[in-house]
This record gives sequence, C-alpha cells and structure tokens, in this order.
Amino acid sequence: MNDRKQNVISLAHDLFIEKGFQSTSIQDILDYTGISKGTFYNYFSSKNELLIAIFKTTYKKMEIKRDELLIGKDPSTIDSFILQLEMQMMINRKNKLVTLFEEVIVSDDPELKQFIREGQIKQIQWLYSRFIDLFGEEKQPYLLDVSIMFLGILHQNVKYYSTINESSAGISKAVKYTVSRIVGIAEEVSASEEQLFSPTLIDNWLQNHGKTDQTFKDDLNQTITKLITSLKDSNDTEDLRKLIEFVQDEILHTKKPRRFLIESAVFTLKSKGQLNIEELDILETHVKTYFSALGE
Repeated sequence: MNDRKQNVISLAHDLFIEKGFQSTSIQDILDYTGISKGTFYNYFSSKNELLIAIFKTTYKKMEIKRDELLIGKDPSTIDSFILQLEMQMMINRKNKLVTLFEEVIVSDDPELKQFIREGQIKQIQWLYSRFIDLFGEEKQPYLLDVSIMFLGILHQNVKYYSTINESSAGISKAVKYTVSRIVGIAEEVSASEEQLFSPTLIDNWLQNHGKTDQTFKDDLNQTITKLITSLKDSNDTEDLRKLIEFVQDEILHTKKPRRFLIESAVFTLKSKGQLNIEELDILETHVKTYFSALGE
C-alpha cells in the first residue's frame, strides 16, 4: 500500500471518530484528506470499503504486536496471555474501534456486517487456539465453549469497569480479573464433559462466506456460458461476445468493478435483441445482487 493511500486511511479514521461513520459523507472525506474524487475512487470503491480498510489496517498492526509479545515467552503461561489481551484492549480503546463497531452493527449494510461477523469469529478462533496452549489438548473439546463465554464476560467487564476507571489501569484490572475467572470455568466445563459448541464449527463459520462467494461465481459463470453459447452468427456476434466477457471479467477479476459500465453493457446486450432475454434477466439480477452485497 502506498504512503498516500495509507495517509488517507489514517485521516479518514480520525474523521470517522470525530463525526461518526454514518454522518461522514464522501465529500467530507475529500475535504478532510485533500484528495480528489477520482483519487478516492481509485483507492476505494465506496465509503464502506474505506472503513473496512481502516479495520484491516488496525487489525494487522494489532496482530503483529500481539504475536511479538510471545517472542521469548512460554505461550502456555497465563501472564503471556494477559499481556496480549491488555495490548489488544488498549489498541481498541485508542482507535475507538468499539464505537465504530456499534455504528456498523446497527446499520443495514450487509458487507460491513459480514466483515464484522468474520472478525468476531477470527477473534474466537484465536482465543480457542490460545486456550489450548493454556489448558492443554485434553480439554480441547470444551474450549470453544470457554472461548465464547470468555469473550462475552471480558467485553462486559471491561465496558462497565472502564466507565468508572478511565485509565489503562482499569482495563488491566478487568482483564486480569476475567482471566482468573475463566481458569475456573475451563476446569468446571471440562470436568462436566458437557459441550454446547463443537470446535469443528469454527472452520464451518469461516468457510461459509467463501462458499457464498464461490456459489455466486459459479452461477455467474454458468449464465455467461449460456449467453455466449446462445449467440447467433451475425455482424455483431464478436462484439456481443466481447461485451458479455467484459461483464464477467469486470465483476470477477477487477479490484474495483465499475457499476455504470457493467450496467451499460447489460443494457446494450438487451437492446440488441439477439440473446435469450431470460438469461439476460438472470445476468442483470447477478449484477444487482453483486453491488447490493457491496452496499451500493
């Protein structure tokens, strides 16, 4: 990522914190960052994509720092786990991530909500992995349950304890208290041999989004193939084939698909009257579905 784009992400983050994501317009971003509309859309297809870039940038830095804390340390010790959690919570507070999360969760935007859900699942996956380090392989069948309970307890403890303790010491105490409680819970859950969630669910959760994407790609490719196969020989045959392939390539292989060009291409294909109208309607539905998922 080039320095200018990274600077836009950083400035937009500040702006979203100051004004709120929903209240910030594209024009506000252009004015605040000093870039043109063309540059903005060269970097991001939408305001939503910009917010996701902010989250991804922050997460990446956090993950690197979180892993660095284990260098030279025993991952099976509670102290190393507490250090990682404290650092993670401090980064969340510094970057106002919880505030941004709350704006996204109450919105109706499917792309942003899906991104947040995946982030939550990855957090549970990380906790599950660390709890295996801490509590041992023999307790593994019950540690997804423990991870989910821990995440809920931690967030509530930090939320309410931080309202009366604004300093970092407040977060630290809440984290240590919650970790101490979860040690007992892990022992109790394992001893009971009761399981609410199977650990195999983690892989299923993470794969669901990818399966949805693949299903869409398969359906689109099938429609494209049918349209090309149905082409009748005429002076426009080659141009129509290229137009159909343009739609396919723009959606599946372009980083920032241009909606106006795609819709114009579909309109042209329909106006020629040489293709199966039902398949063209299906193609048009695919296009609408695709951009709806992007929140456009």
